[in-house]
Amino acid sequence: MGVVTGAMVFGPDGTGAPLPGHRALEPVPGGDLVELAYDYGPNLVPAPGEVGSMWRYHALLPLDPAPVAYPLPVGGTPLVAPVGLREQLGAPNLYLKDESRGPTGSNKDRATALVLEHGLRRGARTATCASTGNVAVSLAVGAAAAGLGAVIFVPAAVEESKLRLMLLAGATVVKVARGYGVAFELSRRTARELGWLDRNTGVNPLTLEAKKTVAFEIWEQLGRRSPDVVLAPVGDGPTLVALAKGFRELRACGVTDRLPRLIGVQAAGCQPLRVAFEQGGPPEVVEPRTIADGIAVSRPVAGARAVAEVRASGGAFVAVEDAEMLEAIGLLARRAGVIAEPAGAAALAGFRRALGAGLVGSEETAVVLVTGSGLKTPRFLAPSGTAVEIEGSPAEVDRLLAPRR
Repeated sequence: MGVVTGAMVFGPDGTGAPLPGHRALEPVPGGDLVELAYDYGPNLVPAPGEVGSMWRYHALLPLDPAPVAYPLPVGGTPLVAPVGLREQLGAPNLYLKDESRGPTGSNKDRATALVLEHGLRRGARTATCASTGNVAVSLAVGAAAAGLGAVIFVPAAVEESKLRLMLLAGATVVKVARGYGVAFELSRRTARELGWLDRNTGVNPLTLEAKKTVAFEIWEQLGRRSPDVVLAPVGDGPTLVALAKGFRELRACGVTDRLPRLIGVQAAGCQPLRVAFEQGGPPEVVEPRTIADGIAVSRPVAGARAVAEVRASGGAFVAVEDAEMLEAIGLLARRAGVIAEPAGAAALAGFRRALGAGLVGSEETAVVLVTGSGLKTPRFLAPSGTAVEIEGSPAEVDRLLAPRR
């Protein structure tokens, strides 16, 4: 095991003793967010091989060496080289990291897996979180698979299709009229008072540890090299922070000598981090006005840290309109065969913006994160054509397909 820096959050309520072989120090600057570190070296990085699951990187995860009990497959998502999309955008080295392939169709499944795995080893019975949608679905399904209870706090305006999935998986769901920020505080308070697992992203460091494995996989899937730039949608901020940490750890292990630029993509109707990045000062609280529920966060938990990581990487923030995300959904479907929700398509919309603004070069190796499946939000999947109905004769088919011959 390595050495841990930062306040440990391995207890069910966000406190507790570190794992054997670790030690607890003070929290890192920037609020509640903490960071774990290890005795880095090339021995912690798995030998070249097929990227199969998140657990492949167990030496860089804060777990005792024991068989993994969490039953759902997690990690090992594909890095897609979309020929049609590359041609249309004039970006021959564009890749998509398709996180919609997880068990509940979002990148949130990684964090859920690690938090619940740790909880199973501690004898936990119930986990809680606050969420605008995808985290809640991930925890509901993951807890059901692991035999744990789940109590979830969501904004009252939560996407109905996602709410149905939470309830289908047997979670107790509490709708909060005062929005996500209040839901977050209620979830954390309940975890402390009842001794439940706190799965909330940005305050439990296990969530960052899990999310950083995306960086490890990108590096391996690119032939054990780092890309020039990575673009990710941003709400609370931990996804960006975790990406930065993952690439830094690869460098600390001595297996890469370069770090990619990070570009955070926010919705134009909810862009506190982009404004903070460009104007300086802490992120301000905003009122979200966007269809992208996954990044509609008024008060980002890890916002200041995300801004600092982007700045340190030499990257930037961009904001995209809802219409641009909807267009990106269509592009991903038609040109890459990837079905995304608005927040999941935000990074591609941001890539197009970044190309136009000169923030990304057309020849650079760029990785765009697709973070959520559109199958959970079918109302945003607008078809590009209509079906043709025929009586059923071969002659009709011949006439229909004549222009294609």
